Amino acid sequence: MRPARPIAWVSIALLVGLTGCTSSADKDKDADAGSAALQPASTACAKDAQAKPLPAGFPADFPLPAGTIVTTADDRGSGGLVIEGVTPSAFASVLHDLQTALPAKGFTPDHGETEPHDAESDWSSAGFTGRWAIRELTQCGGQTAVSVVARKR
Repeated sequence: MRPARPIAWVSIALLVGLTGCTSSADKDKDADAGSAALQPASTACAKDAQAKPLPAGFPADFPLPAGTIVTTADDRGSGGLVIEGVTPSAFASVLHDLQTALPAKGFTPDHGETEPHDAESDWSSAGFTGRWAIRELTQCGGQTAVSVVARKR
C-alpha cells in the first residue's frame, strides 16, 4: 500500500474547509436581507403621495411622525403588519420625534442605528414588537420616508 500524497491531503482539507465556510460578504448579505425588507421604499414626495388607511390591527397608539402619509399598508401574516409612508418633515426632526415619542408612549427602542441620511431601530411594547426605519428623501427637498413593521406578541 502506498502512503498518501501530501497534496491529496491538502486538497481534501481545503475542500472540507471551504464547504463549511461562509464569507463575511455572504454574512453581510444575509444580515442586509433582513434589513432590506424594512428599508423605506417610498420615493413619492408628500405632495404626490396617495394616502392609505392603516391596516387593521396596527397599534393605534404608535406615534407616527407628524404629517406622515401612509402610502402602503401590508399584512404579511407572521411577518407582521408593514406600513410605508412619507412625511414632509426633515429627517433630523423625524429622528428626534421617534426617539422621544416612542418611549413616552410605552414603546421601548432597542438595537438602533443612525447614519447621516437614514436610521432604524427595533422596538417593543406591551402588545407588539417591531422595527421602524426612516430615510431622507433628497429628491423631495429633504422630506422623510417612514417604514414601520409591527407584530403582535
